[in-house]
Parts: sequence; structure tokens; C-alpha cells
Amino acid sequence: MTNRLAGETSPYLRQHQDNPVHWWPWGEAALAEAKASNRPLLLSIGYSACHWCHVMAHESFENAEIAALMNTLFVNVKIDREERPDLDAIYQQALSHMGQHGGWPLTMFCTPDGKPFWGGTYFPPTARYGRPGFAEVLQAIHDLWQSDGDRVRNNVEALLLALAEPKRGQAPILSPAMLDQGAKAILAAIDMEQGGLSGAPKFPQPGLFDYLWRSALRTGDQTLHRAVTLTLDRICQGGITDHLGGGFMRYSTDDIWLAPHFEKMLYDNAQLIDLLTLVWQDTGNGLFKTRIEECIAWVSREMLAEDGAFAAALDADSEGHEGKFYTWNAQDIVTLLGAELAKIFGQAYDVSLQGNWEGVNILNRSGPQPEGVEDQLAQGRALLLAQRDTRIRPGRDDKVLADWNGMMIAALANAGFVFDRPDWLAMAERAFAVITGKMALADDRLAHCLCQGRAGAVGFIDDLAHMARAALMLYQTTGATAYLDQAEKWVAAADCHHWDQNLGGYFHVSHAATDVIVRTKPVIDAAVPSANGTMVQVLAILAQITDKPAYADRAQATVAVFMDQFNEHFANMSALLTGFDLAAAPVLITLPRGHVDLLQPVRQTGIANRIIRWSDDGVASVCRDSVCSAPVTSAPALRHLLTGE
Repeated sequence: MTNRLAGETSPYLRQHQDNPVHWWPWGEAALAEAKASNRPLLLSIGYSACHWCHVMAHESFENAEIAALMNTLFVNVKIDREERPDLDAIYQQALSHMGQHGGWPLTMFCTPDGKPFWGGTYFPPTARYGRPGFAEVLQAIHDLWQSDGDRVRNNVEALLLALAEPKRGQAPILSPAMLDQGAKAILAAIDMEQGGLSGAPKFPQPGLFDYLWRSALRTGDQTLHRAVTLTLDRICQGGITDHLGGGFMRYSTDDIWLAPHFEKMLYDNAQLIDLLTLVWQDTGNGLFKTRIEECIAWVSREMLAEDGAFAAALDADSEGHEGKFYTWNAQDIVTLLGAELAKIFGQAYDVSLQGNWEGVNILNRSGPQPEGVEDQLAQGRALLLAQRDTRIRPGRDDKVLADWNGMMIAALANAGFVFDRPDWLAMAERAFAVITGKMALADDRLAHCLCQGRAGAVGFIDDLAHMARAALMLYQTTGATAYLDQAEKWVAAADCHHWDQNLGGYFHVSHAATDVIVRTKPVIDAAVPSANGTMVQVLAILAQITDKPAYADRAQATVAVFMDQFNEHFANMSALLTGFDLAAAPVLITLPRGHVDLLQPVRQTGIANRIIRWSDDGVASVCRDSVCSAPVTSAPALRHLLTGE
């Protein structure tokens, strides 16, 4: 028995290749070993940028005594949740049905055929924090497996029943009015002083705030408008923003956006670029534009991989400490900037001798700001960034994920169009070419992962959905019909390999998948928009651009599948509701190729449901509420159609 992770492409799995634990990657070999030895599976699921995953690894998986216990009693399987989101979703849902909060690291005990019967998240090596010690847990689960098989079987049967798709209940018929009622209901949970949902921790939740913004634009409700702009302002000025290098951290551990978990995820930054761009179009807020520019500069500087696609994440830790790369001692700032500039900088960025977090300083601009010193602050940021670049950097997860890349490609393409930045659009097109060139599989399917030049196994509905959305955004921002053709091919692949012919909706894994205990249909948004919600958006856009009613029918059918969950889960179904909104109230703008002067009114107008179609007719038109305008040929006339001004 040995550790079998050295040959894996996943950076997360390779982080554990030297553990004394006899790790197996997920697969038939591990299941066969468990069955042959009649030992339970111990699944440990995490990701490379996860701080508490690192903590549990150092405390337990590098501990020879705990590793020996694991090796004796279990068949131990390491899973990268970013490589296998299907497995992660199943076992996170199982943990939820056990009455526990999910998260990472996920620790799940399963029968030899992969059926869960007990689990948790982080366990310390010995009992503390009100949690049992991991060694105690291992022994207790082993004893349960040996002595109480009936209890294990009962747990398994109950969990499998809960994981199975529920029977359809009475479903409401969705309407735009219901979307607005839902948005107003969410207001009760918004922190109207600090933004975000009330309490801590605080996640940016761009999908939820996109939903609120769309309702604000529809209704003119100023409270909804303020809820979104306040939240974005607090995020952009808070410690969750990297004020030196650009980009956004994953979430804030407190309720004032000061102290983040310091990992930077590609998907968070893609979604925030998208939302900030949409809100900027309506508000013209200079702060939002600046943060978009800084974020994209960070992506281009630090996140390129595999010839121009995008890496997955940057770690929270460096040198064994969370946030060490990003935090500052006040005296070091004085030494670097000099006393006079350090005083100005410290006032703007909340720097003090005692620090604002664990004795050090997280740079933020949440407090009162000095006036007339932006040039000096820019000088100070440049000096600190140059010094920070000499530090030992956090680890980077270099793997390219098709779905996350789809989100960033779409965000860059849209921002490149809105802000007239051909360089951003070029970044999006290069990344798209990498995905289609290196991750394309037979039957217009996609690999989920690319790392070290090796494409992984066939991907998920998320990959087809988000890359189709990216292709449609590239079509809308470039006019190139090849992107539209590719989007249609990926939708056809989704229909062929993932559509439920009996009940409707898209399965996470394909019909051919054999290594999951249940096939789920993702509709609840997690850190990323749900795949079924994204597919509805894609179908709604295609219906408008192609005039093919089959796309509209499939979008409507997909929404209907999940409507029995609306009353209970609408706040966590924002991607699906946005898709319905796109289908119900699209604003189709037809633009003539080659008429650059007509682009500016479209760039400057914040229309949430904007869909662009290109023609060679030499005229522009706008269709909304099932009525199309007369053709126009001038920018002022088009602006009038878009804004009424």
C-alpha cells in the first residue's frame, strides 16, 4: 500500500502526495479495494486554495499515528472538489441531510460502494473547538461499521432516499411580478449599513445581487438600487479587495468586509466583473470602473495558464500562515514610504501601529478618506506592491476548468465591449481558443479540466452551459457567427447527453456516467451559478438571436421543472430566475456590422436583459415586449430607442 497521488494532474491531490496516508484517487480501483477488504471508504474532499483543508492536512494527514489508523481501518480517497463537482455536490447534500452545515474540507464515511452513512467537515487531531478529535472519530466509525451494520444500512437507505429526486409537487406559475416580490422579500435580510446579507461571514453573492439589480431596474425601487450599490461600494472599499494587486478575495469573515479568507477564486472575480459592469452602465460609478480595471489587470498578470486560459485560484496561505502575503506591519510601511507619505497612506488605508487584524493591517478604504491625495496614494500603492512582489507568494492552482473559464471569458467579453477595451476582448478570445483547442472531445463535448497540458475526463453540464454562455457573449460583442455556431453545438450536446427525457431538466453528469450513486440536477446556486439556471439563460438568448422557437420551449420547460422549489428556495435560485427574466422580457438589439458609431449608445445604456443580434442590413432596431421599433441609422436615434431620451 502506498500513496497514489503523485501521478495526478490536480494540484490539490499532488499537495497530498507525500502524506503518510495511503491516499487513492477516486475511481474503480479504490472502490474495488474497499470491497475486497470490507473497509469503509473515507472520502476527504477539498481544494488547493482552502485554508482549513491545509490545517487538517498538517494536523492529521501528516501525523504518522493518525495516518496509520486511517490506513488500517479505511480505504482513503482524496477528491478535488473542483475536478469532481458532481461528487462534491452529492456528498455535500448528504451532509446537509445529516443535519450539518457543509463546506470544506468535507470528511465523508461511505460503504465500499460509495454510499454515505456519516460525515463532517474539519476535525482537529484531538478534541477541541467543541469538535471531537479525528482519531476518536476514526475509531468510533470503525466500531460502528464492525458492530452495528443495521444502523449503517438504515443511514444509507435514508440518505439515498433523501438524495433521490423528489416527486413533483404543486408548482406556481412564475411571473415577473413574482420576481419583484421575491426581491423585496430579500431586502429584509440585507444589511443596509454595511451591505451584503446581514451577519457574518459575508460572501459577495454576485448572483443574488444581480437578481436584486434587475428588479431595481424593472421597478425603479430605490431601496433595491441602494442595496446593490451599497454592497458593491463596501466590497470595493473593504479588505476583501486587494488594494495593491487587484482582484477580490473569496469572502469576509466579519460583517464589515474587513478580514477576508484570503484565497482568490476565478469564479468570484468573473461574477463581480460582470455585476460591476452592469451596475456601472446605469450609475457611471468611477469606483466600480476602477475596480474592474484593477481586477482584469490582476487576471492578466497572475492568472494566465495553458497558453492563455485562466488558472483556477490563488491560495489563502503562504509560508504556512493565512494572509501573510497580503498584510502589513505599520512600521514596514513607514520604512518603505517615509513618514509623510506613510501618514497619508495610513489614514486612507486604515493602517495603525496595533493593526486592524491579528496585530497586522489589512489594507482597506472603508473609513473617512482624505481629499486631494490620490496621486500620492497611487505612489504609495506602487511602492508597496513592488515590495510585496518580493515576498513568498501563495500557491497557484494552475488547472483550467472549462466552466470557470466560461464565466471569466463572458465577463471579459462584456466588459471589453462596454468599456471599449479591445485588449480585454482579445484575452477572452484567446482563452476561448484554448478551451476549444485543447479541451474539445467527441460529440461536441468538453473536458472539465486541463492541467499540465493534459485534458481530463468528460465534463459536466456546467461546462457546456458556461462555455455556451461565453460563446454567445463573444458573438454579441464581436459579431463573429462562429461563436454562435459553437454555442448551438454545445447546447445540442447538453440536450443529447444531460437532458432528462422523463421529467425534464439537465442532469449534472451525462447519461453514461457510472461512478456516482445518484444523478442530480443542479438548480440551487452555490459559489457559482447553477447549471440549469445558466442553461435557461443560454436558451433564452439563443431563442432571440436565432428565431428558433425550440430554444424558447426548452427554456420554459426547464424553468417549469424546478418551480415546485420556488417558494422555499427562490433566493438561492437566482441564475434560474435570471434566465426566466431573459426569456420573459428580452431586449433584442439588432446592430449592423461595420457601423461603429452605433455601438456607443449600447455600451452606455444599462439594460439587464440586453441581447445583441448582428445583421448586414445597415440599420439598427430594438425589440422589447414583443414589439419591434422602426429601423434607425444614427446613434442619437438608437439612444432614444434604448433610453427614451
